[in-house]
Formats: sequence, structure tokens, C-alpha cells
Amino acid sequence: MQSESRNCQNCKTEFRIEPEDFAFYEKIKVPPPTWCPSCRFQRRLSFMNERVLYKRTCDMCKKNMIAMYPADSPLTVYCNSCWWSDKWDPLTYGREYDPHRSFFEQLKDLIHAAPQPALWTDYPSLINSDYVNHTATAKNCYLIFTADYCENVLYSSILLRNKDMMDSLIMAESELCYFDIGCGSSYMTHFSEDCRGCRNVYFSKECVNCSNCFGCINLKNKNYYIFNQPYTREEYEKKVVEFAIHTWDGLQKAREKALTFWRTQPHKYMHDRHNERATGDYVYFSKNISSGFIVRTAEDSKYCQMITLPPVKDCHDLTLWGNGAEQVYEGMIVGAGANLVKFSLTCWSHVMNVEYCFWTMTSSYMFGCANIRQKEYCILNKQYTKEEFHRLRERIIADMNERPYADKRGRAYRYGEFLPSDLSLAAYNESYAMDFFPLTEQEARERGYEWKELPVPSQAPTLRGDAIPGNIFETPDSITKEVLQCIECGKPFLIVPAELALLRRFGFPVPRRCFNCRYRERISRLNPPRLWSRNCTCGGLTSDNGVYRNATNHPSHSTDQHCPNEFETSFAPDRREIVYCEACYNAEVV
Repeated sequence: MQSESRNCQNCKTEFRIEPEDFAFYEKIKVPPPTWCPSCRFQRRLSFMNERVLYKRTCDMCKKNMIAMYPADSPLTVYCNSCWWSDKWDPLTYGREYDPHRSFFEQLKDLIHAAPQPALWTDYPSLINSDYVNHTATAKNCYLIFTADYCENVLYSSILLRNKDMMDSLIMAESELCYFDIGCGSSYMTHFSEDCRGCRNVYFSKECVNCSNCFGCINLKNKNYYIFNQPYTREEYEKKVVEFAIHTWDGLQKAREKALTFWRTQPHKYMHDRHNERATGDYVYFSKNISSGFIVRTAEDSKYCQMITLPPVKDCHDLTLWGNGAEQVYEGMIVGAGANLVKFSLTCWSHVMNVEYCFWTMTSSYMFGCANIRQKEYCILNKQYTKEEFHRLRERIIADMNERPYADKRGRAYRYGEFLPSDLSLAAYNESYAMDFFPLTEQEARERGYEWKELPVPSQAPTLRGDAIPGNIFETPDSITKEVLQCIECGKPFLIVPAELALLRRFGFPVPRRCFNCRYRERISRLNPPRLWSRNCTCGGLTSDNGVYRNATNHPSHSTDQHCPNEFETSFAPDRREIVYCEACYNAEVV
């Protein structure tokens, strides 16, 4: 079978379906997609509310709680304790399939009728971690999202096995870290990016197995370096004290100096580590991965994003999680032994042969079910015999193809498409899609998404941002009783005791921006989930812009020649960074 070019039903641009794609679709018995990979990713993200939380009461026990749905939502919402209990039966919401109505309309009715959990968490595995979302196996954590196996972690996202951490993103197996992005197996590493196996490292990037480094980039196995220059231990310790990073002003100056220095050094075209045949960005420990984005330990998969918990194998268009997932197609938040899951949202714990399901756990042979556990052979939450299930499933698929559902923009949804955005319980500006595909209200509505007026905190600030103590060692315990005002968005925010304790351990001043503004800064530091074709910017003796002079000869070309290598990269062509191919980059840093 040869590759084919098709036009995306959503954005109208051309995309290609390769022979290996057709082979995967044939194996799991689904038709080829009608949306391009980027639009499919955006559509899945529009179903996930990660960070917009509301105060309301549980519709069962009437206790106050934090939820993804406001008090005026028409949904029935249970606190996670009630939702995970045996006090209600999902099958009581089951209904007969009506062949005279669209299947997606009936599924939407079911989703709106069945009780929703307040937060999307593995509630039984949480200890003293009530204010987290999309999280499992957490202890003493606060406002963390998309996380597994964490302890005493605050204000952080996309995490695996971390401890005593704050304000970080894409972190694995690290401890006592602050404001890091994309680091792993590190200890006391702060304001750093893409570092691995580092200890006592500050404001550094792409460093491996380094200790006591400050403001460095592209170093390996180094000790006592400042801005890539070596120092004795005594000189290093004296110089670091002079930066005064325990103060707000000193911290800002050090950060800006580090960011400026990083731009003078080469960057590898892709953030990756220990891969075999991989394309995309932020891909680690993986094999045969195509167009991945934030992928850890996956194999034979394509168009997957935020695969945080290994392993994952033979999946296409899976966004979020993993943990033993196989043969998943167009899935969002799927894992824990899931197998043959298609067009579904939030399915885990050994689910098998599941299609068009929403919040389904430890179940098999499910089609169009919502908020259901430990069942099999169900359609629209009604249980059938094995023979009845397969017969009705085939009839529904035939109806979906003969009379496809049309959304607000007239886009057709036959069998094989992910859930229409009309079925999302999150408005676009509440959803994860805003982080990677930001839209204005007008743009979102024109594309068929809902938009909601987001809540504004009602607390009046008691301490202006510029009046927050600038020295951590002079900050009193009473700061946790103040309502601070963010210097960026002006909204009120709090400092919780666990946060102040970590800041004192780190030796950094109390932040003057709220946790949402700090999060947006970290997200802005990530490369986008998009690839461009580019040439290596190594010009022979120097980088193309003349800022960086090569330290060694490069094996791919002579010093009087431009590097001939081309690659796909998430560094856009108009970016300021010096972007080298793997050969040129390794020649400079290995």
C-alpha cells in the first residue's frame, strides 16, 4: 500500500497517510482519519480541563469540594469519595439504543445524566492530596496536575516519581527541585532545563551528570563551572554567594543573564535522550516513535503526546499517560494495561475492547458508555449478552456511517472519528487545548467550541506584589496569612505553609506572581508540538549568525563548508536559537 495525501476535514490543509499508518488502521479495524494529526491532537485536548477549578458542593453528600464544574453546571457532580463508592450504580443510567437518533446525541445525553467525579484522579491512591487533578499515587501534594508517584510536590505538571518539588514541568525521578523544565534524575537543580543526573545546579540547560554548576549549558560530567567557565571550589562558592539569589532582585538578574547566555550556544534540533529511530520533541528512552511530543519509554507508536508512565506500545494518537497501554487509537488519558481502546476518554485499569467511552475502568467490550466500572458487554450503560452486544454494535456502526453526526460547523462524524467537541464537558478556554493551541473567544466560537467566563478570585489582596519581602531569610511566617497580589495579572494568590517551607530549604524568595502566571511562563519555554523542516545552522567554523565559534571539527563536513544536514525540528525557522544537527551538536558537547 502506498502513501496518500488527503485534506483535513477541519483545517482543510493537506496531510499524508503513510503505508505503516494504513497497516495500523487495518490491524485495529478502523477507517483512516479525516482530520490531520495536529487537529486530532487539538480536538482531544479540548476535552480535558486540567487547571480550572471551582468551589461547589457534592450532589450526594452535600459536602463542600473543589471540582472541574461550577456550582451552576447542570451536571450531577459527586465528590471523589462518593463517586468511587458503591452508593450508586452506573447501570441505572443505561438506555436502549434508538436507531432514529444519532448515536452521538444519545451518548451526550448519557454523559450528562450520569454523575461526574469532581476531579479526574485515581482517588483511592491519594494521601492528603485533595487539591490535585489528573493525578494518581500522590502524598502531601498541592495543585499538581498530570502526575504519578509524587510526594510533597506543589504547583507542578507532567510528573513521574518526584519529591519535595515546586513550580516545575516535565520532571521525572528528581528531588528538591524548583522551577525546572524537562529534567530527570536530578537533585537540588533549580531554574534549569533539560538537565539529567545533575546535583546542586542552578540556571543551567542541557547538562548531564554535572554538579555545582551555575548558568551553564551543554556540559557533561563537569563540577564547579559558572557560565561554562571552570572555577576552584572556593572560587565557585564565593562567586555564587555574590549573585544573591536568595533575594528577588538577585534572582531576576541571574535568570536573565543565564537566558541571554544560553542563546549564544548551540541547541540540539530535538530534545531527546536514549532513543532509537525517533522524531518529534521531548522524546526519551523510546524506539520507533514518529512525531511524538513529551514521550517517555514508548515503542512502535505515532502521533502520541505526554506519554508519562512507561511502557506504551503500538499506539497512534494517544494523548496522556501510558502505563502498559497497547493498541490505543484516538485516546485521551488512557493507561494501566489498557488494550484495544478506540475514540475514548479517561479509560484505565485493564480495559479492553472499548470504543467511544467516557470514564470507563476495569471493563471490557464496551461501546458508548459513561462513568462505568467493572462491567462487560455494555452499550450506553445497558448490559447485553455477548451475542447481543456484537449484533447491536455492528448495527450502530452501520447507522453512524449511513447517517453521520454533523457538529455545529457541519463536520461529519462517522465511525472512526474521536468524540465530537460538542460532547466535551469543558469550554475551550477551560481546556488543555489553550496551552498548546491558544485561541481568542471569537476564534474558538467560529471553530465550534464553547467558551466560558472564567471565575475571578473574590479575595481582596492584603499585600501588593512589590511589597512582598524580597529576601527569603527575612520573610516571616505570617506571609502565609496574607493575600498577595500578582505583579503580572493583578489577581490575588496565597503562599501555603508547605510552599514557604520548601522556599526556605531552597533559599529562594517568595514569588511575586501567582501560580497560574508562573505556569504560563514555563509552558512558554516549551517548544510547540509542531515540526518544521530546517537546515543545520552550523556554517563550518561558526554558527550561521556568527555568534558561536565551533570548538572542534565536525565529522559531517569540513571547516570551510556549511553543514549539509537537514532535519525536522520544533524550533521554528524564525527562532533566535542556534540549532545544530545531532552530529554537529555532539561534536561540540561530547
